[in-house]
Amino acid sequence: LRVWATFTFSSLNVMRQRQSILLVAEGNFSFAAALCDFSNDDIHVTATCYQSEEDVRKYQFARTNIEHLRDKGAAIHFQVDCTKLRDYFAPASKQFDRVIFNFPHCGRKAGVKKNRELLAKFFLSATEVLADGGDIHVTLCKGQGGTAADQPKRDWHNSWQVVDMAAGAGLILSDVQSFRSEDFCGYKCTGYRSQEKPFHVEGALTYIFTRSLLFQCVELLDVQTKLGDEWVRFQVPEVLVDKMNRGFLAPDASHPVRLVHERLMAEIGKRFPLQRLENACALLHHISSSAVLSWASDVSTADLFWIIPTRDGISRVRSGDEASYVPALCSPLPSCEITESGHCGQGQNASKYYLRPSLTLCCREISQRADFVPGTLYALSGPVFRKCLLSPYSMPAFHETLILCGLTKGVSGNPAQLLMKALENAVVSVIAPHFKDMLHSSHEEPENHESNCQCCSISVQQHPKKGLYFMYIDMGGNNLRIGAFVEAPDSYLSSKLDLLMLSLNLDLLTMLILGMSDWRLLWTFDERFINQFSDGELRRCYNFSIHPPSYIHDISFWVRGEMSFDEVEFHTIVREVCKEMVTSIQLLDRFQHSKTGHYSLCYRMTYKSCDKALSSKQAAELQLQLRMELPKRLQLILR
Repeated sequence: LRVWATFTFSSLNVMRQRQSILLVAEGNFSFAAALCDFSNDDIHVTATCYQSEEDVRKYQFARTNIEHLRDKGAAIHFQVDCTKLRDYFAPASKQFDRVIFNFPHCGRKAGVKKNRELLAKFFLSATEVLADGGDIHVTLCKGQGGTAADQPKRDWHNSWQVVDMAAGAGLILSDVQSFRSEDFCGYKCTGYRSQEKPFHVEGALTYIFTRSLLFQCVELLDVQTKLGDEWVRFQVPEVLVDKMNRGFLAPDASHPVRLVHERLMAEIGKRFPLQRLENACALLHHISSSAVLSWASDVSTADLFWIIPTRDGISRVRSGDEASYVPALCSPLPSCEITESGHCGQGQNASKYYLRPSLTLCCREISQRADFVPGTLYALSGPVFRKCLLSPYSMPAFHETLILCGLTKGVSGNPAQLLMKALENAVVSVIAPHFKDMLHSSHEEPENHESNCQCCSISVQQHPKKGLYFMYIDMGGNNLRIGAFVEAPDSYLSSKLDLLMLSLNLDLLTMLILGMSDWRLLWTFDERFINQFSDGELRRCYNFSIHPPSYIHDISFWVRGEMSFDEVEFHTIVREVCKEMVTSIQLLDRFQHSKTGHYSLCYRMTYKSCDKALSSKQAAELQLQLRMELPKRLQLILR
């Protein structure tokens, strides 16, 4: 039976290990009979229908199928409403590993709206009797589902919106398979418009749903850290709460970011003496330490998460706020460059502390170690935090690797350029074995490893105003910056040594190797992602949530002036309030009022989840919450 043979969660072997299957809304019970004939004794089938036994026996072959099922030991229940399953099967005592609903229909000439309501109620009902780790199979006629897998694809408003209906019950679509009625010996489809006529099963699809993790209320997270000679506490910005203390790089972690990190260290260690350092870079930094950012990165004050630490250990939450609300800890600083002295020319009343945006802040501390040896590479890795605009490849938190090397001044040749090229080659060597998968099927596949290395090339571009060299990889038209190379200014650390630094975005490298197009998946708590790498091998990852729907919402507001509107802060607030469910923000329109001089901005936001069930209703609620929060957090007036 092909419908069971190809799906990861529903393979033939797994199918035979399952204990209990529930079929709802059976017509003549021919599908249940075919399933019983296929299954072994370890499978218990429970078949139900909405009609009475007397009415069902009028269908052709129904009597024979019912008797055959009973001979096989299957349970048969009549007059069962599939939208109220808990009324017939107590959730505490009767749970099913799989629930199957073939060709649902309200009956007669019901329109798409009523059939959507049927699906929504069924999904809610089925989850109440579904065992942990179970799945739900729904088969629909050609084009009804409204997913990218449906061909031809109907307009969204004219489809059954099956993924949206399932999301209301906390379910995600995990696979889609073709439904071949001929694979089920003896199956005779009936019930079209409440008649004994069959549905049009040609091109039908079976949608397989599994439970997703639920949205959790964000709890306040207080962090204690050492600042100078004393311990201080601060509240983590809400948008970063689920990014703290994840341990992706821990020695026993199987997260792919660590696997990429280990391979990178191995490749660099083949080329240079390498010493790996513990992550001793402080989580919180004072503005006076930020001079290095002026030449070692393109991070500006607008990109920093500014923090107000407390020494009394009291959390700074406004009275009357809801328990799930975390106030903005990011001081609204005007955008400005950081000077060599490490001070910002404006915002004197703002916080002077910020979360580390880069490990380059630790370069002085590392270079002043007693065991710092010229020619040896020192590697430091850990998470860093930056505000950024919303995009699939821009992340507010990511893991960075910093490579430092001190070279004796006056050495002949160009050792800095040779070092940079060698580090580029090390990065290419990590990526190259996976480059064929990264190319998908849109490019010619390289024939060997050497051509892989040639195709997987890194381009280097210099910053127009700084001595920074950015490393890019072009993937499918996306020119992705994976790292930066910089040489410290003369005599910054030592009059005898030149300090060279390479910083790499480990998360972005991991995304490229795994063939991922959404950074959020790296941070999912769903074990189905991390379990793919439990054997310590890197491979192209499969997404356990496929064809998630997108929901479009627009928002317009007035601002006093374009210079007063901080777009990065706007995106950060959207991330926080909308729980990272917004994948893109597009400026649709702007104009200036002729009398007031105020500017009107209209943005289009796309809601889409990569790992959780997100319904249209939930997206609308998030949009409403955003409209309530924006005027409180930014100086704007909603239109």
